[in-house]
Amino acid sequence: MKARYEARARVIKALAHPSRLFIVDELSRGEKCVCELTEKIGSDISTVSKHLSVLKAAGLIQDKKCGTQIYYRLRKPCIMEFFACIELVIESTAREQLELVELEVSDQNKVL
Repeated sequence: MKARYEARARVIKALAHPSRLFIVDELSRGEKCVCELTEKIGSDISTVSKHLSVLKAAGLIQDKKCGTQIYYRLRKPCIMEFFACIELVIESTAREQLELVELEVSDQNKVL
Protein backbone atom coordinates (compact mmCIF):
# COMPACT_ATOMS: atom_id res chain seq x y z
CA MET A 1 0.00 0.00 0.00
CA LYS A 2 2.82 2.42 0.81
CA ALA A 3 4.28 1.93 -2.68
CA ARG A 4 1.02 3.08 -4.27
CA TYR A 5 1.06 6.34 -2.29
CA GLU A 6 4.73 6.90 -3.12
CA ALA A 7 3.96 6.37 -6.82
CA ARG A 8 1.10 8.87 -6.60
CA ALA A 9 3.36 11.34 -4.83
CA ARG A 10 5.95 11.06 -7.63
CA VAL A 11 3.33 11.96 -10.23
CA ILE A 12 1.96 14.84 -8.18
CA LYS A 13 5.48 16.14 -7.45
CA ALA A 14 6.21 16.11 -11.20
CA LEU A 15 3.22 18.39 -11.68
CA ALA A 16 4.22 20.73 -8.85
CA HIS A 17 5.61 23.53 -10.99
CA PRO A 18 3.65 26.16 -12.95
CA SER A 19 5.65 25.56 -16.15
CA ARG A 20 5.03 21.82 -16.00
CA LEU A 21 1.32 22.40 -15.42
CA PHE A 22 1.36 24.69 -18.45
CA ILE A 23 3.15 22.04 -20.53
CA VAL A 24 0.60 19.37 -19.60
CA ASP A 25 -2.22 21.78 -20.43
CA GLU A 26 -0.63 22.57 -23.81
CA LEU A 27 -0.11 18.88 -24.58
CA SER A 28 -3.78 18.21 -23.83
CA ARG A 29 -4.46 20.07 -27.08
CA GLY A 30 -2.15 17.80 -29.07
CA GLU A 31 1.48 16.93 -29.46
CA LYS A 32 4.05 19.71 -29.55
CA CYS A 33 7.74 19.93 -30.29
CA VAL A 34 10.20 21.34 -27.79
CA CYS A 35 10.57 24.50 -29.87
CA GLU A 36 6.81 25.22 -29.69
CA LEU A 37 6.73 24.70 -25.95
CA THR A 38 9.85 26.83 -25.45
CA GLU A 39 8.23 29.68 -27.36
CA LYS A 40 4.95 29.44 -25.45
CA ILE A 41 6.59 29.23 -22.02
CA GLY A 42 9.16 31.91 -22.73
CA SER A 43 12.05 30.00 -21.16
CA ASP A 44 15.25 28.74 -22.70
CA ILE A 45 15.28 25.31 -24.32
CA SER A 46 17.38 23.70 -21.59
CA THR A 47 14.87 24.71 -18.90
CA VAL A 48 11.92 23.42 -20.93
CA SER A 49 13.82 20.20 -21.68
CA LYS A 50 14.38 19.68 -17.95
CA HIS A 51 10.67 20.15 -17.26
CA LEU A 52 9.85 17.68 -20.04
CA SER A 53 12.32 15.21 -18.56
CA VAL A 54 10.63 15.40 -15.15
CA LEU A 55 7.20 14.86 -16.70
CA LYS A 56 8.46 11.96 -18.80
CA ALA A 57 10.17 10.28 -15.83
CA ALA A 58 6.87 10.44 -13.94
CA GLY A 59 5.10 8.73 -16.83
CA LEU A 60 2.93 11.70 -17.72
CA ILE A 61 4.23 12.31 -21.23
CA GLN A 62 5.97 10.42 -24.00
CA ASP A 63 8.07 11.55 -26.90
CA LYS A 64 8.82 10.58 -30.46
CA LYS A 65 11.61 11.74 -32.70
CA CYS A 66 10.65 13.01 -36.13
CA GLY A 67 13.71 14.11 -38.08
CA THR A 68 15.61 16.57 -35.94
CA GLN A 69 12.59 17.44 -33.77
CA ILE A 70 11.28 15.67 -30.70
CA TYR A 71 7.52 15.77 -30.22
CA TYR A 72 5.78 15.27 -26.89
CA ARG A 73 2.26 14.17 -26.06
CA LEU A 74 0.31 13.13 -22.99
CA ARG A 75 0.45 9.43 -22.17
CA LYS A 76 -2.90 9.54 -20.40
CA PRO A 77 -5.15 12.49 -21.27
CA CYS A 78 -7.28 11.63 -18.20
CA ILE A 79 -4.81 13.74 -16.20
CA MET A 80 -6.95 16.66 -17.34
CA GLU A 81 -9.77 15.30 -15.15
CA PHE A 82 -7.42 15.82 -12.20
CA PHE A 83 -6.88 19.39 -13.39
CA ALA A 84 -10.66 19.90 -13.54
CA CYS A 85 -10.94 18.66 -9.96
CA ILE A 86 -8.22 21.10 -8.87
CA GLU A 87 -10.16 23.95 -10.54
CA LEU A 88 -13.27 22.97 -8.56
CA VAL A 89 -11.27 23.06 -5.32
CA ILE A 90 -9.87 26.50 -6.20
CA GLU A 91 -13.31 27.88 -7.08
CA SER A 92 -14.90 26.43 -3.95
CA THR A 93 -12.18 27.83 -1.71
CA ALA A 94 -12.43 31.26 -3.36
CA ARG A 95 -16.22 31.29 -2.88
CA GLU A 96 -15.87 30.34 0.79
CA GLN A 97 -13.27 33.06 1.37
CA LEU A 98 -15.45 35.64 -0.37
CA GLU A 99 -18.42 34.66 1.78
CA LEU A 100 -16.29 35.11 4.91
CA VAL A 101 -15.16 38.56 3.79
CA GLU A 102 -18.73 39.57 2.96
CA LEU A 103 -19.89 38.33 6.37
CA GLU A 104 -17.12 40.30 8.08
CA VAL A 105 -18.02 43.48 6.19
CA SER A 106 -21.69 42.97 7.01
CA ASP A 107 -20.87 42.55 10.70
CA GLN A 108 -18.71 45.69 10.67
CA ASN A 109 -21.50 47.68 9.07
CA LYS A 110 -23.91 46.57 11.79
CA VAL A 111 -21.52 47.85 14.45
CA LEU A 112 -21.27 51.23 12.77
